[in-house]
Amino acid sequence: MKVIFAGTPEFARVALQALLDAGHAVPLVLTQPDRPAGRGMKLQASPVKQLAQAHGLPLAQPRSLRLDGKFPDEAQAAQAAIAQARADVMVVAAYGLILPQWVLDAPRLGCLNIHASLLPRWRGAAPIHRAIEAGDAQTGITIMQMDAGLDTGAMLLRAPLAILPQDTTASLHDRLAALGGQLIVQALAAGALVPEPQPAHGVSYAHKIEKAESTVDWTLPAEVIERRVRAFDPFPGASTTAAGEVVKLWSSQIDSMSRPAGVPCGQILHVDDEGVRVACGSGVLRLTALQRAGGKRLPAQDFLRGFGLQPGMVLGTDQA
Repeated sequence: MKVIFAGTPEFARVALQALLDAGHAVPLVLTQPDRPAGRGMKLQASPVKQLAQAHGLPLAQPRSLRLDGKFPDEAQAAQAAIAQARADVMVVAAYGLILPQWVLDAPRLGCLNIHASLLPRWRGAAPIHRAIEAGDAQTGITIMQMDAGLDTGAMLLRAPLAILPQDTTASLHDRLAALGGQLIVQALAAGALVPEPQPAHGVSYAHKIEKAESTVDWTLPAEVIERRVRAFDPFPGASTTAAGEVVKLWSSQIDSMSRPAGVPCGQILHVDDEGVRVACGSGVLRLTALQRAGGKRLPAQDFLRGFGLQPGMVLGTDQA
């Protein structure tokens, strides 16, 4: 098939590579404009752009596809490129731009989306993060025929994937990306798939992750905080304050389902090479990997050599 591909991050790059490996022609790639990144804040090409350039694929990076929006010239140029591509289908994976109706109607077979959840659960921007945060036992990939709604289109293929107890967003992302690449190739090879409308029940929305969510609320149960630590790895990273410094929390384990009475939430109960035990709203959480501002992720025993966390200190406050 002739496939226009629209995507931006690593999740999308894996899908594009799978399409190329399967022998599909890609006459056009759409990806987000280069963004500042890293300590030097230099402009960096998206993973999809890097792969497209490595294969010499035609590339467009409009800031918007709305013909009546803020960047009509860029949208019109993209419209001309899409028309010239004469594609059978557009495959979309974590592109990051809203597709107007003219885009959805442009390819002969419309636009297919690779969505990282079992729809209709976790429609929206952050399905991987939210599935871990909620404690879901499984997630998966849905290949969906796109319509004008937010992940509301009819489903063509679904494949489940178990969420492991130790999964972070990073580890689950990698398995879902590989599954997404396999499933879109399967969908295009299948020919006529029967679209299945999404059920009206079970709808939930995976709202975008905000940096403000990273701050740990120690009044929450230990199991909730433990899931958030995993859900926010690698972005934005769970964090707390200790002795006036911001400390990132990268891994943790539930140490106990009960906690000592009369102890404030966030108080450090015990410190040793196995971790930092902290009282939560219910239960005790053991922090096993931490990071100071400007430092590296370190196992607790290495972190503690350079940062004097002590029993009795209360995290999340300036109290020692």
